[in-house]
This record gives sequence, structure tokens and C-alpha cells, in this order.
Amino acid sequence: MTYQTEILPWSDNFCTGISSIDEQHRKLIDLINQLANSLETPIAMGGLDTIFTQLLEYADYHFSTEEALWSQYFHEDDLAKNHKTSHQRFFDTIKKLKAEANSKPFNQAPTKIISFLTHWLAYHILKDDMYMAHLVLAIQSGLSKEEAKLIVKEEMSDAMQTLIETILSLYDKLTSRTLLLMNEINKRQEADAKLLLAANVFKNTLDKICITDSDCNILDVNPEFCASYHLNYVNVIGENLKTLKPALVEQEFPFDLWETVRNKGCWAGEIRNRNNKGESESEWLTLSSIKDNQGQITHYVGVFSNVGPLFERQFNLETLANYDALTGLPNRVLLKDRLEQAIANSNRSHEKFVVLYLDLDGFKPVNDNFGHAGGDEVLCETANRFKVLVRSNDTVARVGGDEFVIILRHIKSLKDCKEILNRLLLDISKPIQIGNKVTHVTTSIGVAFYPNNGHDFESLLTAADHAMYVAKKSGKSRYHFA
Repeated sequence: MTYQTEILPWSDNFCTGISSIDEQHRKLIDLINQLANSLETPIAMGGLDTIFTQLLEYADYHFSTEEALWSQYFHEDDLAKNHKTSHQRFFDTIKKLKAEANSKPFNQAPTKIISFLTHWLAYHILKDDMYMAHLVLAIQSGLSKEEAKLIVKEEMSDAMQTLIETILSLYDKLTSRTLLLMNEINKRQEADAKLLLAANVFKNTLDKICITDSDCNILDVNPEFCASYHLNYVNVIGENLKTLKPALVEQEFPFDLWETVRNKGCWAGEIRNRNNKGESESEWLTLSSIKDNQGQITHYVGVFSNVGPLFERQFNLETLANYDALTGLPNRVLLKDRLEQAIANSNRSHEKFVVLYLDLDGFKPVNDNFGHAGGDEVLCETANRFKVLVRSNDTVARVGGDEFVIILRHIKSLKDCKEILNRLLLDISKPIQIGNKVTHVTTSIGVAFYPNNGHDFESLLTAADHAMYVAKKSGKSRYHFA
């Protein structure tokens, strides 16, 4: 089945960080869009049965995939059990909705079906799946299960709840408004009742809604639109939306926003506007096109939501997932991504690169003498020295307590590599001030070359790690080649 309007456009906010799960979520959204477009006009019951069957088959496949993944990390844990229970509730509700749709006039089912699916999508993916995925990623980065639970719960609770509520409100209002406008065009005999319902939704929503003609001249706006932008309703009507929102034409988008809306029916993403104080602020825009029976655009519907704080919280969550909280260096997760990029670039350019595995010598006495706060100061100072010594296209990561990994790109000769290694040994051995006292540490370095000592992340790291232990056993404060 083909369809023009995306009731629920895919957004990067739905990405959990686990590609296999994200691909299956995309399939769910695709099925919801197909179902929503089928609900716009009466269809044969056979068509409805096909869509519901696809949803149930998807549920079987997706839920079993998800549960298998979670159980690897949370076997017999209440988290996995509760997640499985929510899957079963979804499965049961879908079957119930199918039975209801088969037993009553089909035009009575749309609101209930779309409402359930959008609510489930928001709460399950953005809350439950996102939480579980972040736990898995945290554990993969080296945290214990209990440590991961504490950190992820603290960092995600407020941000995720706000995100869920905002996106749920956005899609609820957008879905209701879009369906009503499409039905107004396709079913003139129901215009009066649907316009009344649309007016109530339009008036009471807290999102800013604007309706224009095909040339973007404003036909109507809701009270929140006028209040948020300090505009008079009478003066707004007839103005061009692109004039009031210059970001729609001035801002550089990765693709043509208006072309996407015309061809696909909907666009959703971040835009930046100037408020009355001249300050730049973020808004989340969902822009939809409304078409007549001949497929010609007659209206545009724009829904604007203030999501600046959400983007900031999302950035903080992404930082937590990819960077070490103490030193600000990339963690093991981001290191893996950087190293895989280095491998791909090396394969194209045929240039070697080097992986260094560094372990601090004499770090335990620092903790014993100065406490963990003093040890943290030494780690931060060491991290800063690493960053100063390497080039901008190199990577320094913290992978353990006092263990670091450095990726040196574009190494032309063994001589160049040794010069950097000697500078590292020298600079790290310099005294470190802690309060009014001085201490120092040294480092043992294991060196692995790509592709000589490995062809992937694990093999290169293992080779460098083994070489580091040889250096440490040979007297410390030295390097050893794998």
C-alpha cells in the first residue's frame, strides 16, 4: 500500500543507540503510518486484516529479539520481566483492537487505534527501550550492572519524562488535527461535526499551531501561537508564515524542507528562531501538507514546540554515553567508533596508524597518600597532558581506572612514532601539584600498528595491552612494540 501522509515521522529522538532495535522501531512506525492512512477512508476488511496481521507478526519478531538482547544482561532481573510483561500487554491490546474494529463501523476506530499506538510508541520506545539500551551501553562501557542502573536512572529520569510528555503531546495534537483536515476534504458531509471537534483541539492545545493556504499565507492560528510570539490575531491572519518564521527559508537544512513536505507529506525537525529579545532559541517543527482528491496541496499545518531544554538534556545524555565523566575524554564506546573510523580511513589511504595502550606506574601510592580526590586530580592532569601532546586528529580515551588508549593517525615512520612516545614518557613523569604537595607518576606504553598487529578493534587493543604489560614488567616508564 502507498500513502502520502506520515502521521508519525521518524525522528532521531527515537534512536536508542542499538541499531538492530532502531531498525525494528522504524518498521513499527512504518506500519503505524500505513494503518493511519488506511483509516482516512473506508477500506475492505481484508486490507485491515492484512495490516493487523503485519503488526502482530512484527510484535512476535521484535519482542523476541528485544527480550533476547535484554536477557543477556538482565537474566532473571525484574527489569527484563517487566519489559516482557509490557510486550504482552501490547500484543493483547492489538488483538483486542482488531476484534473491536471487526465488530463495529470502521470510522469509529481511528482515534482509539492511533491514540493507543502513539502512546505506546512514546512510552515504550522513549522510556522503556531507551532506558534498557542505555543500561546495556553503560555495561558495555565497563560499568557493573548496579552502577549502570544508578547512573542511567539518575541521568535519564527527568529528561526522558519531559521528552515523552512533549513528543506525546506533539503527536497527539498533530495526529488529531491532520486527520480532521483530511476528513474535511474527503468527506464534505461530515464537515460541520469535524470542524467543531477540530476547533476544540485547536483552541486548547499548548503547542503553537498555524494553518496556511498552499502559498503559506496564514489562514488561522491557535491562541497559543499568538501568546507565545506576542502577536495580535487580527494582524497575523493573511501574513506569510515564511515572513513570520524566516528560519524556514534562511536556515540551512540538510535537504529542502519544503520539497520534502510536498513530496512526502510531512517534515519534522529543529529550527532556530530569534525571540523578542533577539536571543536564538530552538523549536521543534512538524510541518504537514494537506492534499485534495487530485493530490494537489491545499493547506499546510505547522506545529511548533519549544524543545530547547530537551535538546540540551539529550546532549547531556549523549555526552554521558560517550565520554568519561571525570576527565572528559572519550570512553570505550566512543573509542571503538573512532578506531573503526581510523581503520576505514587507513584502508582507503593505505596509511598506517598506531594504537597506544597506557597504564600509569605508581598510581596506587597516590591514592593511598592523597586519597581518591588526589588520585582524580592526577588522572585529570595526566589526561590534559595527553591531549596537549597529541594532534587534533588523534584520539585520547580513558578505558579504565588509570588506563588510557591513544590512536595516532597518519604515522609516516617508526622514527615519528618514537618521538611521540618519548615525549609522552617525559611529560607524564613531570611533577604534579596536589594542593601544597607534589607527586609524580610514570607510564608504561604498549604499541600496536595497524594492520600489522590486528585488523579490528579487539585485536588491536589486545595486542597493545599485551605489549604494555611487557613494558611494565621490563622496568616501567618505557614502551614496547607488539
